[in-house]
Amino acid sequence: MRRDLETATYNRKAYGIALITLTLVLFLIFWLGNYPQWIEAYYAEGIYPAVSATRNFLLGWLSLSLGDLFYLALIVYLIYSVFKFIRQLVDKAFYLIPVSVIRLIIGFQIFAFAFYLLWGLNYFRPPAGVLLNLPQQEYELNELTQVTRLLIDSTNTAQCVYKQSVLTGKAKPDYFALASDAVKNLTYQFAPLKTYHPTAKSSLFTPLLNYMATSGYFNPFTGEAHVNYQMPLINTPVTACHEMAHQMGFAREDEANFIGFLAAKQSADELTRYSAYYLAMQEFMRQVRRRDTTTFNLLKKQISQPVKNDLKADRLYWEHYENQISVVTGLFYDNFLKANNQPQGLLTYNRMIYLTMAYYRKYGKL
Repeated sequence: MRRDLETATYNRKAYGIALITLTLVLFLIFWLGNYPQWIEAYYAEGIYPAVSATRNFLLGWLSLSLGDLFYLALIVYLIYSVFKFIRQLVDKAFYLIPVSVIRLIIGFQIFAFAFYLLWGLNYFRPPAGVLLNLPQQEYELNELTQVTRLLIDSTNTAQCVYKQSVLTGKAKPDYFALASDAVKNLTYQFAPLKTYHPTAKSSLFTPLLNYMATSGYFNPFTGEAHVNYQMPLINTPVTACHEMAHQMGFAREDEANFIGFLAAKQSADELTRYSAYYLAMQEFMRQVRRRDTTTFNLLKKQISQPVKNDLKADRLYWEHYENQISVVTGLFYDNFLKANNQPQGLLTYNRMIYLTMAYYRKYGKL
C-alpha cells in the first residue's frame, strides 16, 4: 500500500511537469496562429511539405487505411481507460484517481500537439484567396444568378457526356487515380497548389460515415485521404479531390471544396467533370435560395431531368441514414471548425462560392 502511494506521488510530480510543459507548448502554437505569414513561410512551405511527401510516399500505396486502424485503436484505448477509471472507483482507490485524470489530460494534449504539428497548423495559413491571387469580394444577386446558370448548363452537359460514355460500354476507371492526376495537374496553373504523391482510399468506417452524413474525411496523423465507398458514385471523384486538397495542406473546408472543384472540373474523365459541376451547382443553388426564392425556382427549372434524377437518388440515399448521430457529430464538427480559424463553422463549406466567383471574374470561365 505504501509503495503504491509513493509511486502515485512520484507519478503526480512527473505528470505535473508534463502537463505544464504541454500546456505551454499548445499556448505557443495558438500564439503562432496570429502570424499567418510566419506559418506560411516556415510551416506550410517548410515543415509540412516534407511531412506530407514522406507520409504519402510511405502509406499512399497501401489500399488499407492505417489512419482508420489508428482511430480504432484509440477508441479501444479510451474504452479501456473508462473501465479502468470505474474500477478504481469501485475499489475505492481514490489516491490513484488524480493520476488517472492527469494522464487523460496529458493524452489529449499529446493528441492535440501531434494534430497541429503534423497538419493542423495549416488552419492558420493565409487564406487561399490571397495565396492564389483571387481576391474575395461581395457579389450581387445578378452575378450569383449568372454564374449559377453557367454551372447548371455545365452540369447538364457533363451529365449527358458521362451517360454517353456509359452507353458505349466504357470500362469503369480507377476514380481515385483519376482524382490524383487531376489534383497534380493544378500545379501547372497555381504554384501554391503543388502536391506530393496525392492519394485517396476507401474508409473502413464507411458504414459509420453514412450515419454521420459524411462523404469523406482526412486523417491528419497519417495524412490519408478517405472516401465513403458506399455513397452514390457521382460524389466519389470530387470528394477524393476535396480530401486530397486537405492532404495538400489546405485545411479550411471552403478552400478544399474550391480546390477539389477546380481539380475535378479539368479532368479528362467524364464522371469526374460531372462530379465537380454537380457539387458546385448545388452549392450555388443553395446560396441563391437563401438570397431569393423566386430566382431559385426559375433556375431550378433549367436543371435537366437526368440531373434531377441524380439529385433525388442522392438525397434519398442520405435520408436513409439520417438520424441523431449526424446531428450530434454536426454540432461537434461545427464547434471544431470555429475553434480552428473558421468562425462560420459548417457554413464555411458554402464560402467556396466567394473563391469560385473570384476565379470566374479573373478568368471568365468555369
